[in-house]
Amino acid sequence: MQRLLSQARWDARGVREDLRSYVVENLGHPQAVLIVDETGFLKKGLRSAGVQRQYSGTAGRTENCQLGVFLAYASPRGRALIDAELYLPKSWVDDRPRCRAAGIGDEVEFATKPALARQMLARALEAGVPVSWATADEAYGMDSKFRRFLEERRVNYVVAVPKNQIVAGASGRADTQVAAAPAEAWQRRSCGEGSKGLRLYDWALASVHYETEPGYQRWLLARRSLTPNARGELEIAYYLCHGPAGTGIDELIRIAAARWAIEECFQAAKNETGLDHYQVRRFDAWHRHITLSMLAHAYLAVTAAHAPKAQVAWSHSHPPRSAVSWHI
Repeated sequence: MQRLLSQARWDARGVREDLRSYVVENLGHPQAVLIVDETGFLKKGLRSAGVQRQYSGTAGRTENCQLGVFLAYASPRGRALIDAELYLPKSWVDDRPRCRAAGIGDEVEFATKPALARQMLARALEAGVPVSWATADEAYGMDSKFRRFLEERRVNYVVAVPKNQIVAGASGRADTQVAAAPAEAWQRRSCGEGSKGLRLYDWALASVHYETEPGYQRWLLARRSLTPNARGELEIAYYLCHGPAGTGIDELIRIAAARWAIEECFQAAKNETGLDHYQVRRFDAWHRHITLSMLAHAYLAVTAAHAPKAQVAWSHSHPPRSAVSWHI
């Protein structure tokens, strides 16, 4: 296994292209969603490519870890991981001797996590992957270059943003806009099945009046919890949306909820195909291991989608003018 990952001659990126084609052939659908997210890999020592003390959402705290940025494909037929890049902090890229020792070529430059996400999305779109929407958490959604990239390529999106996000064309932050929403603007909706049944929240949708392409529209979407947190507050999540004019709140909620699919992919790949079970330090070896794990996970996803039980399950699922105006 070590020889396969570290010494044998093969192209991990080429295999990922085969993986993407395999997923599209078996799970492809025009209403599919591309999902971007990252996951952490806890490590000891200082020599594994990209390792340093950094925040890991997987651990929920700052740890010595590597961070991988992943792209998932989710359609009515199933979901699978189709691409990945190892995030290299600037402290690594600025230390070329350390990079060379970890198999990182001099041509590899520093790239933020949203920039890595754009690279993976570009590869998928240039390959003709059938997709209508994209979604991501606030680390990516708050990046204007990330959102502009999607708009330029006619990919609709629902992306999470922080509460202090300035809504384009508005005079205030996202939380200020939502705080001004009338009570009747909130609608209780399910965003799918969870481990404990339907995931119910209160949702509010506002049109954002800001320049966009003809036939398209922008929205601010808010999701409010039904029960207070430990501080006695109802938690609110915020999303910026861009898509065809007239898109309804139910469709935007569906896309927002699709982000959980990549979390399910991470859990399944780590539990079933060893996504985080590796003992390699080199940059190329990391990508090789991750590629093989994603390929195995995709095989399981396709097999499950073609199973009779899966087919049955899928057949049964499925004021004065201001910067925002609430949909009531």
